[in-house]
Amino acid sequence: MKTTNVRDVAVETLLQIEKNQAYSHLLLNSMIKKHKVNEKDIALLTEIVYGSLQRRITLDYFLAGFLKKAKKVEPWVQILLRISIYQMVYLDRVPERAILFEAVEIAKHRGHKGIASLVNGVLRSVQREGIPDVEKISDPVERLSIKTSHPQWLVEKWMNQFGLEETEKMCETNLLPPTQTARVNQMKLTVDELLLDLNNKGIMAEPGDLAEDGIKGSKGNLALTDAFSEGLLTIQDESSMLVARALDPQREEKVLDACAAPGGKSTHIAERMNGTGIVHSLDLHEHKVKLINQQADRLDLQNIQAEAFDSRKVLERFEKASFDRILVDAPCSGFGVIRRKPDIKYTKTQDDVLKLAELQHKILQEVAPLLKGGGVLVYSTCTIDQEENGDVIETFLENNPEFVRNDAVKELLPEKLARYLSNGEVQILPHYFGTDGFYIACLRKKG
Repeated sequence: MKTTNVRDVAVETLLQIEKNQAYSHLLLNSMIKKHKVNEKDIALLTEIVYGSLQRRITLDYFLAGFLKKAKKVEPWVQILLRISIYQMVYLDRVPERAILFEAVEIAKHRGHKGIASLVNGVLRSVQREGIPDVEKISDPVERLSIKTSHPQWLVEKWMNQFGLEETEKMCETNLLPPTQTARVNQMKLTVDELLLDLNNKGIMAEPGDLAEDGIKGSKGNLALTDAFSEGLLTIQDESSMLVARALDPQREEKVLDACAAPGGKSTHIAERMNGTGIVHSLDLHEHKVKLINQQADRLDLQNIQAEAFDSRKVLERFEKASFDRILVDAPCSGFGVIRRKPDIKYTKTQDDVLKLAELQHKILQEVAPLLKGGGVLVYSTCTIDQEENGDVIETFLENNPEFVRNDAVKELLPEKLARYLSNGEVQILPHYFGTDGFYIACLRKKG
């Protein structure tokens, strides 16, 4: 396939993301199949799509001065200009003459000579005059917002919560490509055994930085290995792997995973119980329950019972005090996984955060009576937002005095986390270990 077409596919993909609020990672995979993109071109396509998406606010700032005299352009033209500027500024290996030529060809193909002329004029002006210096922006919130391409309201919110220095580190980390990590199925083999097997087959991997059962891939796709299809590993971020450790399930116990799809934590819990006991894995949607079952089948786990059920109504389904341990890995804003899903930072709003906090509290309130006295409840999210994390737990504890913080969780989690652990909870920010941003709170029911 011609390289020109790769850029055309990039424009179409980004247009669909904007119009339909489709998830970038899912849409990109389907577009690669639909347009039969050559394997050698997939890396460039992925780089252009993710890079342009990650840096959208920055790219629009670069373009603003060159589009002032032009009429309001169509969305696809804006996207074409963004991907062209992205390549000119951030991809050294692509010659600028090729970028300009292909942008003009796409403009002719999608529009007409007038649009092609506009695109050519804007890009040549950028080439001639250079991009504006972001560092000259005086307001620190606006500067960080434009420099790292995060909405101003989000930057301001994080600065109030974490301070300028931490927010800056976090925003810059969110621009980096995520590391590919996987969890080793220790029911079948050790971390060292799997690493040896992978390296012998040309897949470069090493032990993880945070999780004892985690590995990091540096060459080759771990999801396409025999080890994956044979159930020896599961693709999962290292911070997410800590949740099952915090829950600490024991053999033959009965565990509830109240918001389980796509099944990464359910399968980890089931593995740590060595295939014994039972994990009830719930999700609201039938098609997501299929994903949990597929994971369980691939890993040869017989102790997972997945079903479509609303966690806000679990008291209609289960007896009170019938579970030894409960995990609520709650629906959240996802601000901890911006590196993997950059579209999140543009689509989520403060109103979404407040609505999600309300939902999270409802789920916690509903599952609480299902836990036995002395049992453990773990609440986790892949966000860094105080209103969805610490504030939710504070409100829950105020309304449920039979629950207390379980500080013993510090004995279960890695030594590296010690400085961030307090009162049975930990907030991991993306720049701490290069993992997803994650929150875990461990509670115990009296009795």
